[in-house]
Amino acid sequence: MIFQRLKETPSQTAGPYVHLGTVPSAAGLEIRTQENPHILQGDADGTRIRIEGLLIDGAGQPVTDAMMEIWQADSKGRYGQDGFFGWGRTVTDWTTGRWWFETVKPGPVPYRDGRTEAPHIDILIFSRGINIHLHTRLYFADEAEANADDPVLKAAGAPWLQETMIAGRFDADGMPGYRLDIHLQGEKETVFLDM
Repeated sequence: MIFQRLKETPSQTAGPYVHLGTVPSAAGLEIRTQENPHILQGDADGTRIRIEGLLIDGAGQPVTDAMMEIWQADSKGRYGQDGFFGWGRTVTDWTTGRWWFETVKPGPVPYRDGRTEAPHIDILIFSRGINIHLHTRLYFADEAEANADDPVLKAAGAPWLQETMIAGRFDADGMPGYRLDIHLQGEKETVFLDM
């Protein structure tokens, strides 16, 4: 008997079916329709905010079939406290590529070496053509002093690179809103982290 060594298959991307298992209601399935994983705040203390933006590909077109998750601390800079888990999931709008979450504005958190990180929200992006998720952060434009000392923002390098992670403030129907458009490639490419 002759044994043939088989080649490994290439890694799979998220593909067109990621929504079926992770956000079935967004895929049109009538299960888990009561869930709103893009609304995090619940009864958590702190300032309620809305974060939003567009997800844009290298050709400047909206990415309309991506899934996004956020991870964050509560308003006091703590993770997983007092019933606030600090995690949410959404999909980009099927037409516009727009994404959004309602949450609480996070507080500053300690960095691994003891320095303080500016208030931020971690964003993970899962989409076709991406073998593993992309990871970036959303920082707040109205936290300029804290942003100036943030070790992760400093590691991004030049100010124009740092700005790709800083969300501008606007009024979102009576609550503070922050907008960050995320560019996957191109001249305006967002800084992605290897964390």
